[in-house]
Amino acid sequence: MPLAPGGAAASPWAPVADREQQREAKRQAVLQAAAQLFNERGFHATSLDDIAARLNVSKPTLYYYVKSKDEILLQCVRQGLQMMREGIEASRAAGGQALDQLLACMHVYARIVMQDFGMCLIRVGDEQVPPESRKELRRLKSEIDQAFRRLVAAGVAEGSLQPCDPKMTAFVIAGALSWIGRWYRPDGPCTPDEVAQQCIDPLLQGVLRRTAAQPAIKRTRRGPLASRR
Repeated sequence: MPLAPGGAAASPWAPVADREQQREAKRQAVLQAAAQLFNERGFHATSLDDIAARLNVSKPTLYYYVKSKDEILLQCVRQGLQMMREGIEASRAAGGQALDQLLACMHVYARIVMQDFGMCLIRVGDEQVPPESRKELRRLKSEIDQAFRRLVAAGVAEGSLQPCDPKMTAFVIAGALSWIGRWYRPDGPCTPDEVAQQCIDPLLQGVLRRTAAQPAIKRTRRGPLASRR
């Protein structure tokens, strides 16, 4: 056995800090593999055996890092939400006009729903996590929604956005960008940045071609079927 400085026997075990770092790296690998499988097959169609097989480990090994499949899902969804919240907060902290901050937040949101944990959040949803954890996840979602509402309201106030209902507009933005996580494929023809840009442009600029002679569209509070009896 090799000797440590001073003649003492060297320990074959790594220092505690290194062991904790290795354990966290392996736990993250479990979550990443699980998120990918949930996205590919669905939560209910994925078993702990499937996750273990993808990682080339035995099923009992997983229990050293997680307690159950429900806990894995909770951690995956929580991580996706946390990534979104941190990205939005960083975009807002960077400063600039409200429109600049909103655009940055939209890009962050769109890119995250194309990543494993963000996609898992969209494709699986919080309704499948244990009921006791659902409240926390919905609180995190509410924080993201409120951030978008504040930016939309600030954009209207500064004159960079059309007058609108910030709540409804935030719903439209988050709903449209979230849906990317449903249909996005990493092997598609566009890069994540190109996908994000092509989805954000219509949200900010609309789809109508504007001309000087174009008449204003008549707006009504009633839907197209409201007058039918």
